[in-house]
Amino acid sequence: MPALRTSCLLLALAAVASGCASTTPKYLRAPSLAAPEPAPQDSRNAYLELIGRMQQQGAWYASLAHVDAFRQRYGDPPALRLLQADALRETGQADAAIALYRELSSSPQAAAAAHGLGLIAARRDDDRGSEEALARATQLQPLNTDYLGDLGYARLRAGRFEQAREPLAKALELSPGNAKATANLALWAVLRGDVATAERLVQQANLNEDTQHSIQQQAAQIRTRLQQRQAAAAQVAAASPYARANAGATSRVQQSTTRLAAEPRRDARDARDPQRLPPSMLERFSTSDQPNGNTP
Repeated sequence: MPALRTSCLLLALAAVASGCASTTPKYLRAPSLAAPEPAPQDSRNAYLELIGRMQQQGAWYASLAHVDAFRQRYGDPPALRLLQADALRETGQADAAIALYRELSSSPQAAAAAHGLGLIAARRDDDRGSEEALARATQLQPLNTDYLGDLGYARLRAGRFEQAREPLAKALELSPGNAKATANLALWAVLRGDVATAERLVQQANLNEDTQHSIQQQAAQIRTRLQQRQAAAAQVAAASPYARANAGATSRVQQSTTRLAAEPRRDARDARDPQRLPPSMLERFSTSDQPNGNTP
């Protein structure tokens, strides 16, 4: 009898063990080491980031090819159209870029689209269009230092030095120590003839010689541009209907004109020369009351 009971007990334990093995819960099994498949949304975002990095490296044409590939796989979201517009702008297809930017003017990418329109207008020497578009970009994203810097620079190119100061100062104070923001503000100081402020900014940011040379070079280019535009405006004024009506002036008038041209005179442009601009009466960023020394 004892032997029979032992054998029955062993059989029962074997049966229980067999039953437990067959009903082991899944969460007790060894986990799979295979990587999970990425979610479609994650793949799409990763692809957009890849295209953006390609553009940061200057591969604009390659990014256009990937834009087409992305569209075939994932559709045509506004973020993709913005990348396409930027690539079209940088590959000389400005009209196509403008059309895309305008389509995005009411999308979440409206600020970036306005910035792109401003850059295209600047390259076309459209000072007014550039400033309007860049000002809209800064209104939509007031903390974007790139947009602020580009708006200030556009105003410098247009000769609006005092109006350029606010966005340039904002950009530097929002990003202290930023080399680009510092260089832009130093350029502003050079154009106003404020050499001391320009030198102070250069020393504070420890700008290298190449950057300092670039600041002086850009200042010279902007001055030349402004002088050329003033000369062109003077030619337009001289070609007015009133001037043409007096084209057949008498020799007495011609002699008088010759005499006046030979005499030293102050040109009307002198009052607008960057080096003669008086300092603003509303200096908010003067050296004396600037605690952090970032902006003039």
